Amino acid sequence: MGTNNQTWMREFILLGLSSDWDTQVSLFVLLLVMYLVTVLGNFLIVLLIRLDSRLHTPMYFFLTNLSFVDVSYATSIVPQMLAHLLAAHKAMPFVSCAAQLFFSLGLGGIEFVLLAVMAYDRYVAVCDPLRYSVIMHGGLCTRLAITSWVSGSMNSLIHTAITFQLPMCTNKYIDHISCEILAVVRLACVDTSSNEIAITVSSIVLLMTPFCLVLLSYIQIISTILKIQSTEGRKKAFHTCASHLTVVVLCYGMAIFTYIQPRSSPSVLQEKLISLFYSVLTPMLNPMIYSVRNKEVKGAWQKLLGQLTGITSKLAT
Repeated sequence: MGTNNQTWMREFILLGLSSDWDTQVSLFVLLLVMYLVTVLGNFLIVLLIRLDSRLHTPMYFFLTNLSFVDVSYATSIVPQMLAHLLAAHKAMPFVSCAAQLFFSLGLGGIEFVLLAVMAYDRYVAVCDPLRYSVIMHGGLCTRLAITSWVSGSMNSLIHTAITFQLPMCTNKYIDHISCEILAVVRLACVDTSSNEIAITVSSIVLLMTPFCLVLLSYIQIISTILKIQSTEGRKKAFHTCASHLTVVVLCYGMAIFTYIQPRSSPSVLQEKLISLFYSVLTPMLNPMIYSVRNKEVKGAWQKLLGQLTGITSKLAT
């Protein structure tokens, strides 16, 4: 019995999405391409913000943080998924599983708080534009960013500690694509109602509270936009928020659906697909959304491409 417990303590087995080899190879190619696009897209956004002085504003400071969070979140899950898709033995060491849960849960929490901070930034920009630079000064932006990182990390540290203290008996098979908190809690051979309550409470604090702040910000923003007399003015005000609002819907929607009521959560397959969407698709789409729907970013891209074209032409002659 002691040997079995020691074996369990050494590793978990992730069941993943499919046991069919052809499906796994297809998923490997698809996920690899999406991961590379995610890393490249977010890297280019950060580089663009660094190179263009017109983007040295609070909004793009927070967007830089969001890009780092997206790349880090995808990196905490996708490389392990890719390795397991081509591996015959899909084992994950106990410590690696705990680390993955800590980083993925922490980065997810950071993103929720960061999106609320970005909503506040858009609220000040639209509703109090004359005092925007005074309110959103460098010191405040830094403190808000630090708050996002610290709150998400502390929440994750607490949940990781209490989750991996649960007695798991000899059950080491995680029916998920990663060491996701609900999937790990299901392995316990004791009553996990206290853990589920803790998940619900943290979801309210770190998910629903920021979400409510986002809603309040956008209620004020929409109210202000509707008071603008000119159609052009309304369009300009809306476009300053469109990218962020799109990202908010993608991120908060899936997370609320998954975590706010653990006992009535979706099926295991739905959880896997939602996790796949959140860990791969959302980080890949975010830089695209901010590039396509944001005039300032598109203008910066055009300027950078123009400069590169000019340099290329000079070198050619």
